[in-house]
Amino acid sequence: MHDRHTEDGVSRRSVLKGSAAAAVLAGTAVTMPQVTAPSARAVPPTPKRRRREVAVFGGGMSGLSAAHELIERGFDVTVYEPAYLGGKARSHDVPGTARGGRKALPGEHGFRFFPGCYQHTPDTMERIPLPGGGNVKDRHLINVEAAIVAFDDSGYAPTAAPASIMGGIEHAGELVTLENLRNAFMTGLKFVVDIPPWELAYFVNRELIIATSCKERRLGQWENQSWMEFVKAKGKSPAYNKYLAGALTRALVAAKSGTASARTIGQIGLALATSATGLVGQYDAGLLHGGVDRILNAPTNHAWIDPWVAYLKARGVKFVMGDGVSQFTMAGGRISGARMTSGRTVTTDWYVAAMPIDRLGPMLTPALLAADPSLAGIRKLEDDWMVGIQYFLKHKSDLPPAHIASLGTPWALTGLYQAKPWGVDFGRTYGDGRVHDCLSIDISDWNKPGILYGKPAKECSKQQIAREVWAQMSRAMNSGGRRILRSEDIVTWSLDPGITWSPTIANATPLMVNTAGSYKNRPTSDTRISNFFIGGDHVRTNIDLATMEGANESGRMVANAIIGESDSPARPATVFPLWELPMLEPLKQADRARYRAGQPHVLDF
Repeated sequence: MHDRHTEDGVSRRSVLKGSAAAAVLAGTAVTMPQVTAPSARAVPPTPKRRRREVAVFGGGMSGLSAAHELIERGFDVTVYEPAYLGGKARSHDVPGTARGGRKALPGEHGFRFFPGCYQHTPDTMERIPLPGGGNVKDRHLINVEAAIVAFDDSGYAPTAAPASIMGGIEHAGELVTLENLRNAFMTGLKFVVDIPPWELAYFVNRELIIATSCKERRLGQWENQSWMEFVKAKGKSPAYNKYLAGALTRALVAAKSGTASARTIGQIGLALATSATGLVGQYDAGLLHGGVDRILNAPTNHAWIDPWVAYLKARGVKFVMGDGVSQFTMAGGRISGARMTSGRTVTTDWYVAAMPIDRLGPMLTPALLAADPSLAGIRKLEDDWMVGIQYFLKHKSDLPPAHIASLGTPWALTGLYQAKPWGVDFGRTYGDGRVHDCLSIDISDWNKPGILYGKPAKECSKQQIAREVWAQMSRAMNSGGRRILRSEDIVTWSLDPGITWSPTIANATPLMVNTAGSYKNRPTSDTRISNFFIGGDHVRTNIDLATMEGANESGRMVANAIIGESDSPARPATVFPLWELPMLEPLKQADRARYRAGQPHVLDF
């Protein structure tokens, strides 16, 4: 199947929503090589031989997405999962915390948020029905109505701002306070002093370069530079490095600005900015009603994963838990079977490896690599840690419901108070009645020294991690003169159970991180082995980030590849492109000529 890539299609429902039409008619559909944009097939092909059995190894986001698309198109699907369904998106009950008829305290791998430029994940949610009517998207995906920006530096103060016009109206009483206005004034003045205007202008110019670069330059030049190199952070002010080039990027897209490719960071920056305008039909977001930043209004499993699995089971998907693949065997240039950890061998028509790179890499046997040498690049991909901790508090936060970005904190912390946006009385719903709010925090950098112990998180004990995260978040959030975070309010806390000490620290769920030049090493969903497919956030996608969105998109591409190989008459799953301003297309064409002539971008000075 070398170099064969199926053409993705648009369902009637997607056409009615105008997603593909908006991309084609109102803007530029930006897709990467070997990731095709949606287009409808007028006449489905006549099937030659319809082999229908699919084994999906891995029940995370990509595996469930592939199963969803395939079961709705008449395939027989079995999902094999050794641990937990939902993968890194799942939530869990904190053991031993339920009392008096209440639910257990809600723990999670890390709080989930859904930027307005996400398309595949909300589309899947909209197709998951709920008991009593409605669907997951309409009932459980809600807008975050404000944002709080805190800075890990003296002289700055945490500032809250509305995330939409309606959010500003709804929470005017919490936003237009003397304290918040004073903090905004202090922070704004210091920001202008610390980052000279010419540096701000230069940063904007670098984003304009990405926006007007042709696809060839993005892949041939910007893909091979880190974001920090691209924005020329060296020699700029400390604040430019800390808050523009570094921490702001990390807070928005959960990527490392010092190693991530400039192409990836620049493109997601464009997607976030254009989705926020509300002028792009295919992005379900806007400045008036919000949607730039969305979350679930309940624990992830309760709101999304459990209903999803129930729907898939009702459609006929079979789930085999507690058993994972240990090796794929080859015969005649095809996969002949999957040896499982239980000792049995699974044989099927189509094999889908929907597992993270730390599990997939060791399975790349010499026979597999001989059949598809490009798979060797998977072993060159890098992963890192990015998990969460929840602090369960005695008092409900009086801040507006907001996503907290603690810019510049050594461990790159972001957070969210959950009681207000969830619209729940924690004391009556969870735990033993003492907990009235939960501050859920994502720890994105496990390699930098902290402020209490001078050690990176990977060298700390469980208790040290909890104290260090609270100390870093407190230093940023309490810098405005009011103690927003108080250690005496903590009832208990819960660190992601994937972090273990036995006796040294380990992480069961590392995350692939984008690095400059890594695109060439990332696999496509279809391989040169005609019955073997790959899903996961490490697969080449349009979103091009290790995210739920990327994993979901890859699951759809797996389904489309199987549809093409099986000569099924089913209409392919929709794969949404990114959208960029159509008025920039002439500038991209001019840049294409310059790139082919070996000339730099016209704005690259």
